[in-house]
Amino acid sequence: MWIADRWKDYEVIDTSHGKKLERWGKYLLIRPDPQVIWNTPLVHSGWKNCNGHYHRSSKGGGEWEFFGLPEEWSISYPGKLTFHLKPFSFKHTGLFPEQAANWEWFSGLIRNARKSGKSVKVLNLFAYTGGATLAAAAAGASVTHVDAAKGMVGWAKENAASSGLGEAPIRYLVDDCMKFVEREIRRGNLYDGIIMDPPSYGRGPKGEIWKMEENIWDFLMLTTQLLSKDALFFLINSYTTGLQPAVLSYMMNTAIVRRFGGHVEADEIGLPVTQSGLILPCGASGRWSRQ
Repeated sequence: MWIADRWKDYEVIDTSHGKKLERWGKYLLIRPDPQVIWNTPLVHSGWKNCNGHYHRSSKGGGEWEFFGLPEEWSISYPGKLTFHLKPFSFKHTGLFPEQAANWEWFSGLIRNARKSGKSVKVLNLFAYTGGATLAAAAAGASVTHVDAAKGMVGWAKENAASSGLGEAPIRYLVDDCMKFVEREIRRGNLYDGIIMDPPSYGRGPKGEIWKMEENIWDFLMLTTQLLSKDALFFLINSYTTGLQPAVLSYMMNTAIVRRFGGHVEADEIGLPVTQSGLILPCGASGRWSRQ
């Protein structure tokens, strides 16, 4: 498992009864987590003294209950990345901390390439609030950031400014990722690194429907056409139950290795849990690199 264990401003304090107790900066949140199927004693004081608690509804969705939580606050990742947070619909805060494990991986590849004088172009699809975009830019890449939600792209720009990357070579686009990739192929544009973090289900700006299990293979095959001949990496993240690491590995070996060589690794990503000393699984990632 790849573990995001360099955080200082974030931690999973404890997990039990289908929930996780987290520290985001100086604030404690309780959020549901489907992976937490165990019922261990709730001994940490934060379970009774949190600043925000997301309650699931039996009818679907849910709502937040707040106890002295500001509308917005910030945390930083070691280095130069700063992220604005705010609780919004369906339990999210605007950041997936477990993805830091992947930021470290591709940032190392970018920095090594830059040391040898290579310019690095990265495409971030389904780019959300820009965690991966900022990590790639901070490592020295020029980044094209694509997301269908205008609000998320605006949020990413705010994070970039807070991270001292407001003038970094980042191109922000509000667009349907599939249609953007198709246009980039026609334009002949190529990238040295591609990141995709597709949702299990989503809609494009004009109502285009995305279903991970139905669309990911065709989209992967399409997107590989944007890899440069000496590309560095390709990253796919999955929070969809059916797409286990072995599935991601099989797809990427078939779609990328047969054409470009290199090798694929796939594994779960996770976060350390302070109270138990164990690791909470938080999805899966597939990584291709030429090295």
